Amino acid sequence: MCQSLFFKELKMPTTTRIQQVGAADPELRTSPIFDDAEESSLSLDYELESPFCYFNSQSFSIGQFVCSGHQLLKCNGRGVWVAEGACERE
Repeated sequence: MCQSLFFKELKMPTTTRIQQVGAADPELRTSPIFDDAEESSLSLDYELESPFCYFNSQSFSIGQFVCSGHQLLKCNGRGVWVAEGACERE
């Protein structure tokens, strides 16, 4: 009898826990935070290019989300935070 190989489809969880980082501490390194409208008009002259975003001296990868209070922030490709809306409460 011949056995077939079946590949199980891996499903990603529909909910991902987003880290709550609290308020920005002015004594620690935090990348600039822009709202969506400000980010789209950012000049390329800014020396903000970075492979990471920082929040209270902790580094986060491009594309990663965090919650600062009720504000949902996304680390964009230039190493700056962009406000993406509100964080959902659990």
